Amino acid sequence: MNLDIDLIYTFALLTILFMIALAYSVKIFIHGKSRYDRVDRQGGSVLLSKSLMEMAYWGLQPLGNLFIFLRISANGISFLSLIFGAIAGVSLAFGHFGSAGFFSALSGIFDVVDGLVARKTRTASDSGEVLDASIDRYVEFFFFVGLIIFYHEKISFLLLTLAALIGSFMVSYSTAKAEALQVSPPRGSMRRSERALYLTLGAMLTPIYPYAMIFALVIVAILSNISAVQRLYHIAQSTKIKVK
Repeated sequence: MNLDIDLIYTFALLTILFMIALAYSVKIFIHGKSRYDRVDRQGGSVLLSKSLMEMAYWGLQPLGNLFIFLRISANGISFLSLIFGAIAGVSLAFGHFGSAGFFSALSGIFDVVDGLVARKTRTASDSGEVLDASIDRYVEFFFFVGLIIFYHEKISFLLLTLAALIGSFMVSYSTAKAEALQVSPPRGSMRRSERALYLTLGAMLTPIYPYAMIFALVIVAILSNISAVQRLYHIAQSTKIKVK
């Protein structure tokens, strides 16, 4: 790994996160917490607290307003998320984990901002949601493919990455299946936002601690597969009750 450039990306991202956290702490002290309907509907979890989600939404409001001012559509922002996600995957393939974490974070930011812009401009639509969900899958796939290429000679790490990949996709599949069957899936753990957070942190911290990415993959692999099984079981039981 090129530690020099990766460390620059890592510390740049850590600095940005620290500044947002500091600004939000001051905001809470003066005006109290920010509340957002979308955060209330999604709810937090042990892995990603509601307070952290509220801070992220608060910190991204100015960026969303900037895109609205520049007349950049929500779909256009979604494609920016796709581009930065692809760059993150390529960076991982070449072992540049710090830069991968930085571009993965940018991809995640735009993934949140596109919905924010759509709601503020009242341009939210079913087609936009399909595009957003599809891009999320591609971005996640790019990330894992980058890791698979990098770890292709380390069979244990490769298998761990594949376990995280199938677990991640099965959580998303179970959610989509539940919606198609008009069943409410349990919130559980390792939803898209949580997986993105932990994988991005794993990449970002690897230049500082070499096994950070492996640690993140272990968490995602175990918890996402457990969550997927729980979700599928809940869906099966719910559809059984509906049939009766």
